[in-house]
This record gives sequence, structure tokens and C-alpha cells, in this order.
Amino acid sequence: MILEGLTGNETASKVLLYLESYGSGYPRAISETFEISLSQVQRQLERFEREGILVSRLIGKTRVYEWNPRCFYLVDLKNILSKSLDRIPEVLIEKYFRSRTRPRKNGKHLP
Repeated sequence: MILEGLTGNETASKVLLYLESYGSGYPRAISETFEISLSQVQRQLERFEREGILVSRLIGKTRVYEWNPRCFYLVDLKNILSKSLDRIPEVLIEKYFRSRTRPRKNGKHLP
């Protein structure tokens, strides 16, 4: 992708771009979206949490990660990520960053 030079590797870039696009996420969803190893995604999420960029919480048995509002450079980081998302081709945006995450209304017809 676009940020490997800044983040150090492709998995880290994908994790950050996913979180910028969706706001929060859990390891399995991120790994399935990009078809990469779950352990690689978990390692990156744990690293970002250790560095204070992300925070996590358990929802049931699922650990959900989101941005740490106390990170002093969060606004700058999110600006860089937003600009990076703008530079990604529309085909990849549709493939990776536009999945429906909210449940549908019960009985609603699928298009």
C-alpha cells in the first residue's frame, strides 16, 4: 500500500488505514479483509496499543481496537492516513474500505 516507508511494513499500514476508514476494528475482521495472517494483525495492534496510538476493550470475547483519544499526535496521524486513503485507487477502496459493518433492519430486502 502507500505507507510502508512510514510504518515499517505493509501489515501495519493496512491496520492503520482500516482503523482510519472504519473507526474501530477487531483482529479477525482486519485479517479477513486483507487476507493476511491473524497473528500478524494481532502483533501490529498490540504494538500500536503499547505505543499509545490505540486502546482496546473486550466486547464479549472479542477485543476491539480504536483510536486512543489521549494520543497527542492523533490528529496529525489521522490527517496523514486520510490523505493516504484519498490516494488509493477507487477499486481498492471499494474492495477493502467500504464493507457494510452495521446490521440490516430485520426483514429488509437485499438489493
